[in-house]
Amino acid sequence: MPNYLYVFRGGMPPASPQQMQQQMQKWADWIQQLTKSGNFKAGEPLERGGKVLSGKKKLVTDGPYAEAKDLVGGYLLVGAKSIDDAVELARGCPVFEMDGSVEVRAIQEMSM
Repeated sequence: MPNYLYVFRGGMPPASPQQMQQQMQKWADWIQQLTKSGNFKAGEPLERGGKVLSGKKKLVTDGPYAEAKDLVGGYLLVGAKSIDDAVELARGCPVFEMDGSVEVRAIQEMSM
């Protein structure tokens, strides 16, 4: 079964601790469904800050500096029969409730 990467963008978390807990439970439930169906492989949320390396000189800057709607908040690695199946699995993601998005990318197998 091919692997796919879900990249979560936007969907800033709710303000109150109670809303945050409810949202985290929705994520846990969705990931548990993916695990039971045998599609979940790995995934984690990302910290807000980081470093960006760029150019031939590999200049290091603080970052990422993107609009909130474009900020990558986390990722999942899933297995699916096809990219269309991976897209269908992504439809259950709670990020959509917060007006976020999921980028679905096939992971290219490399032979070494």
